[in-house]
Amino acid sequence: MRRTIPALVLAAVLLLVGCGSTAALTPSAAGPSAEKSLILATTTSTQDSGLLDELLPQFTRDSGWQVKTLAVGSGQAIELGRRGEADVLLVHSPAAEQAFVAEGTAGQRRLVMHNDFVLVGPGSDPAGIRGLDSVGAVAKIAAARALFVSRGDDSGTHAREKDLWKKAGITPEGSWYQATGQGMGATLRVASEKAGYTLSDRATYLAQRDTLALDVLSEGDPGLLNVYHVIEMTTKAGERVQPGGAQAFADWIVSPTVQQQVGEFGRATFGQPLFTPDAGKDEAGLGA
Repeated sequence: MRRTIPALVLAAVLLLVGCGSTAALTPSAAGPSAEKSLILATTTSTQDSGLLDELLPQFTRDSGWQVKTLAVGSGQAIELGRRGEADVLLVHSPAAEQAFVAEGTAGQRRLVMHNDFVLVGPGSDPAGIRGLDSVGAVAKIAAARALFVSRGDDSGTHAREKDLWKKAGITPEGSWYQATGQGMGATLRVASEKAGYTLSDRATYLAQRDTLALDVLSEGDPGLLNVYHVIEMTTKAGERVQPGGAQAFADWIVSPTVQQQVGEFGRATFGQPLFTPDAGKDEAGLGA
């Protein structure tokens, strides 16, 4: 049976493609090798950072599975899994993931890696947040009514941003608070063009830093840890789900060889790795 991509998701992915994403759109049942083709629903940060461009061709060589990628927000990726429209998820919204797995249609959820979130903004820093903790920083942005650009897309990044506003006791609203409804790379570009602040995962910021007029102004807060998990889907979510492909991908990405690659990714280009490999670690130590 041919698996189709819903119109709303297709529109979102086409928007991401227009903003530089290389997410593939072909349904998993297309082509002569459909039995070895799976759909990976993942956050835009793994796409925008370039990590998937490095890893996925190797996965195909190692396993024979072709991967069709849907790079959307973590909330959208989880919804694709819930509807049986993705075979495996790579996401970074722990609370939403835990609630989803508890529903009973997903298989294993395994720790893969982490990096962190950073608050970025113009070097002139009109709100004066440089060096503050994350909650204090968003409070000063709101007090100054300085432009804040939100993803507003139900992603893991958006969830963390909303948590910061909640901790600061602020409901962000007004002309100073703007949502793009787009992925991380596109949101960073909007913030740069408008000289605004935004919350970004460090990997996507570093991957695009040379094209942005944005500096890291608040970082290192323990509350800004950004943890990624891989979640295998099962046929309980839908008869078209391919659990064999899901397990093959999940086993592969947590394997020692690939975890080493994850830990080296970005070092040559940026002088630091963009992700820290975590497979097999105690999640409690990461707050995941």
